[in-house]
Parts: sequence; C-alpha cells; structure tokens
Amino acid sequence: MREINNNLHNLCEEKLEVGKIGSFVKNLFKTKNPDDMIESASKGGLQKTLGAFDLIILGVGAIIGSGIFTVVGIAAAGSPESAGAGPALVVSMILASLACVFSAMCYSEFASMIPVAGSAYLYTYATLGEFLAWIVGWVLMLEYLVGYIAVASAWSGYLIQFLKGFPFLPSFITNPPIWLINDYSSAVSTLTKQGIDPTTVIPTIAGIPISINLPAVLVTVFMAAILVKGIKESTNMAGIMVVIKLAVIALFVFTGMFYVKPQNWVPFAPNGFEGIFMGAFIIFFAYIGFDAIATAAEETKNPQKNLPIGIIGSLATCTIVYVLVGLVLTGMVPIGQIDTHAPIAHAMRAVGQDWVAGLISLGALTGLTSVLLVLMLAGTRILYAMSRDNYLPTILKTVHKKFKTPHIITVLVAIICMFGSMFLNISTAAELCNFGTFTSFIIVCIAVIILRKTDPNRKRPFRVPFCPFFPLLGVICCGGLMIYSMQFLTTSRFLFPLWLVIGVLIYFGYGYKKQRKIEKDEK
Repeated sequence: MREINNNLHNLCEEKLEVGKIGSFVKNLFKTKNPDDMIESASKGGLQKTLGAFDLIILGVGAIIGSGIFTVVGIAAAGSPESAGAGPALVVSMILASLACVFSAMCYSEFASMIPVAGSAYLYTYATLGEFLAWIVGWVLMLEYLVGYIAVASAWSGYLIQFLKGFPFLPSFITNPPIWLINDYSSAVSTLTKQGIDPTTVIPTIAGIPISINLPAVLVTVFMAAILVKGIKESTNMAGIMVVIKLAVIALFVFTGMFYVKPQNWVPFAPNGFEGIFMGAFIIFFAYIGFDAIATAAEETKNPQKNLPIGIIGSLATCTIVYVLVGLVLTGMVPIGQIDTHAPIAHAMRAVGQDWVAGLISLGALTGLTSVLLVLMLAGTRILYAMSRDNYLPTILKTVHKKFKTPHIITVLVAIICMFGSMFLNISTAAELCNFGTFTSFIIVCIAVIILRKTDPNRKRPFRVPFCPFFPLLGVICCGGLMIYSMQFLTTSRFLFPLWLVIGVLIYFGYGYKKQRKIEKDEK
C-alpha cells in the first residue's frame, strides 16, 4: 500500500510539473484580441488629426534623407566590410524596394484592420503571442532608436560642413574640438588616421575618456520638444522640410543630368552580384520609414483608408526619386571618386557647381532633420503601446493633459538617443538598424498569413493580393538579404544577437512576471 501511495504521489507531482510547463508555454503564446486592442486604444487619449496626405508627408520625411544624402555613397562605392554596387546601384535600389513593397502591403492590411499605435508589435501580439510580440517590439526599438542615432551622427557631420561655409564665424564653431562632434570610436578613428595620439586630445574624467557629439545632443533635445508639443505640429514641420529637400534633390537631378558621362556607367556591376546584394542591404537603410507610419495609426483620421494610402504612396514616391538620384550620381562621378560622407554635394563640387553643393548641404540638414523627427515619433509610439500592455512600467503610458502626447516616453527616448550617440558610429548603427527592420518585416509577413487562417472573417479594408504568395516573397526577400549580408559584417552581426538576449532577459525578468501578476489580481 505504501508503494502504491508513493507511486500516486510521484505521478501527481509529474502531472503538476507538466501542467506548470504547459501553462508557461501557453502564456508565452497567448494572443490578444484585435477588438480588445481597438477598445483599449479608444480610451488612450491620443488625438486623431492625421489625414492621408499627412501620412505620406511623414513617410517621405522619414525615407528621403539618410539614404540620398549619406548611405547612397556607401552602397555605390562600398565600405571596409562590404563591396560596392557601382552603377548597378539602381538595381540594388529596386531590389531593396521590392523587399519593402511586399512587407508594405502586409503592414497596410494590419494597419487598416487594427488601427492602433504599436505597429508590428501589436500585429504580432494578435497572431503569434506575447513573447514574440515583445521580441518584435524590442527589435523595433533597435530599428528606430539606433536608426535615429545613425541619422543624428550624419546630421552632426553635415552641420559642421555647412558652418564651414561661413568664414566670418568663430573658429570654435566652424572647427570645434573633435571630441565635441563625434562619438568616442569615431573620434579615435579620425585622430589615428591623422597620426595623432587620441589620449593627448580626448579629455578624461576619473580616467574615463569623454567624447560627446554635441550637435546630435542638441538636435535631439529640439526633436523631443517638438514631439511633446503635438503630433500635428510635428507633421506640419515635417511637411515644410519635405518640400525643401525635394526641391534640393530636384535641383541636383536636373543640374547633374547635364554632367552625366555614360562611360562612368561602365563596368555596370564592378563587383558582380556580391556588390549588388550588399548594395541592396546597405541602401535598405534608406527605405526605413514607411513602417513608421503604422505607429501613428491611433492619431489618424479614417485609418482604414488613409493608412494604406500613406504607406504605399510614400514608398512609391521615394523609390522613383532614389532611382533618379542613383542614375545621375553614378553617371556624374567615377565610382572610385564617390565621397561616402556627402556623395551628392561632393559630386556637384567635382563638376564645379559649388553653389549647388552649398544648397545640397542645406537640403541634407533639412532632410535628415525630418528623418530624425519621424524616427523619434515611431520609437515613442512603440514604447507607448508596450507600456499600455504592462510590459514596461505603467508610468510610461502617461499622456500630457494639455498636448495629448506621451511626454514621459518622449523624454526617455531622447535621453537614450543622446547617450547612444556617444558610443555608436554611423555605419554600425545603420547595419544594426537594418537587422532590426528585416526581422520585424519578416514577422509581419508571417503574421498576415497566420491571421488569414485563424481569423478569416475579420473585416480587412485593405487585403494583400495573392496571399500567401506575396507575404512569402516578403519573407524570402528580407531573409535572403539579411542572411547574405551576415557573412561580410562583423560588429553588427555580434551586437544584434546580444540585443535580442538582453530583450529576452527583460521580458522574463519584468514583463512576464508583471503579466501573470495582473492576471492573478483580475481573478
């Protein structure tokens, strides 16, 4: 009898243990009903002020900027870790846009169906469960905040170049100490190339070297102030900047076309498929932005109609502009002479059009500013959605009583961006941003296929055509570029998994426990 009791006791313990494991796994993949998301969002207090045109402006503001004014040169000429596409840059651009267009349609279906702030984070929550939703949200943080840091670094460089055009300004403004306009690694690299010992130039506090990208810090403070003030004011500012930079780009295209030499397009693909694919990976950073439109869903009037128009319209507009710029740039300057820091302005100086180069520098500042605005907007809205779901401290979801914006989150994001600009250089930040974006795009494409099966009767104002083939093509395009690039990149290939590990630790250390506590209290 004692043996029977022991066996029953052991069996019960085993069932209890299996039950705990089953409950744990069930919690990880617990989904959230889209109707509950929409109902929760209706109580959030964010003001609906954006129309289709406002969304296109936001998208163009985010997309056109970093790519044309900085990354396009790296994609064409190459970098220490990747081969350049050469004149085949236009093919790289088309490949990158194809990788985007399938994902853009998936974003449009979700955004019109679940018009709630949170973008891919909430789309994943509705289909794949809370754990993968957290991972996607964490990856989106990488995309937007690290992307912001990359663009802020480029903005800082263009500002200094622009100020150098005014000889009457004091030397400490036109030629400031290198440790005041660069992150630490960039400052060390620049000084080393000049044959200068960094320890003799970069100051230290308690033995710790201090290097602060002051222009990036100041522009971040300005961006945060604009976003706290209000979303409509932010889009109005973005609209003005978009008009200016499109005018400057048009000036470059129409002036530069007269200096195009067809022999510069030969050989068309000097590094073959490797150069084209790596060029597509690098230039993909220039397309980041259309998905940021989905993060403003809660502040959009008639989101079921306007969100798909904004997402696809901004992507189509920017692709046309990119191809024109790529053709003119590679036709004006031989590949070996393309400047990777300010390629368009340098191309104009190469043909003696200094006044156009000056206007392009001004346009670059304007364009990069609009990108900064939208990237910070997107980052704050993702954090807002995650805090509303209690995966982050609830204080972060506080909305300003007067401005109706998540002001605490905005200030926090600004502090993170200012801190990050002290450590990450532009190339590493752009690569990390791409890895995050590819990951979120792949998951959104998969999520569309899953929700078509699990909730086929839900109203979809916009439907991805030829599903599941188009979403699968999105997975193949994004996954292929991501996997192919990993064999050539080193630093970002290490940092991206590290970022994921940190996210998993935060989820199990805080988010998972908080969710289970809330569920227990509700019972």
